[in-house]
Amino acid sequence: MRLTNYSDYALRSLIYLAVKPEPQTLANISDIVESYNISKSHLTKIIHQLGQLGYIEGVRGKNGGIRLARAPKDINLGVLIKQIEPDFALVECFATPSPSREHDNLKSAEQKGLSIALVNETDVVGQEVLGCVISPACQLKGVFFAALTAFINVLEGYTLADIINNKVELAELLS
Repeated sequence: MRLTNYSDYALRSLIYLAVKPEPQTLANISDIVESYNISKSHLTKIIHQLGQLGYIEGVRGKNGGIRLARAPKDINLGVLIKQIEPDFALVECFATPSPSREHDNLKSAEQKGLSIALVNETDVVGQEVLGCVISPACQLKGVFFAALTAFINVLEGYTLADIINNKVELAELLS
């Protein structure tokens, strides 16, 4: 599994805000862009979503900026990744559930907090059957689903506080 740059930059932004010497002081997007040498327009979208999700607080005005809206111990990495990662489809037989179709493993996926399901091999779009031809008998999709679930479960075992326990060193590298 590979996370998108979007998730990577979201995590980096939260780390940046969390390791500031005075967490309540405001930072701006340009500070983060400069520290990590990343795209400002891309980061602006990410910061906006993190604000909508309640991870970042924005303060408007001449001396405005952004800061964490939650304590680092209250930011669960697994929950964050599930909220911002657009697609967990590791293989063709995984799909993002749609309200118009019933999926066999949707309930199982939802119980695990994943927004994925296995494609029903009988779903047809036009004349094309969705999914792999061996899907009805394939055991590999279950293995991939278990691996993805384990990946998310590991992330859910950590908070932002856990990954900034070397706060001083990180702050030096980001200055």
